[in-house]
Amino acid sequence: MARDVQITIDCADPAGLAAFWAEALGYQVQDPPKGFASWEQALEAMGVPPEKRNDASAVVDPEGSGPRLFFQRVPEGKQAKNRVHLDVRAAPGLEGDARMAALEAEAERLLSHGATRLRRYEPAPPLNAGHVMMADPEGNEFCLD
Repeated sequence: MARDVQITIDCADPAGLAAFWAEALGYQVQDPPKGFASWEQALEAMGVPPEKRNDASAVVDPEGSGPRLFFQRVPEGKQAKNRVHLDVRAAPGLEGDARMAALEAEAERLLSHGATRLRRYEPAPPLNAGHVMMADPEGNEFCLD
């Protein structure tokens, strides 16, 4: 039987990174618990001190099919290249120049939200359709594929 998966990302600013990934994936920040209009209201009611209110955040697929991404604050910064990264499917069904143009357009959009462009990989048929390597605002690598 298949299992649901949550992807957990260590970071310095969970709310900021959650906002970036919600934008990048078309996700939304997870709603607060029932009975609360906002996370701030819920955390206040739970007695979470203000300095701890950005210790975690999550984004979810509004259609409910994609995995939940959970962001947790850790004291150390990013140390090395990621061993696991996300591939954001930004050009499904496209090939060649049309594919690379779609990837470039998405790269430009994400740059305006705090991403960094790292490298472009040109198509090399038959196995490599081309992609753009990026980093999120905290330096975590991901690919536009």
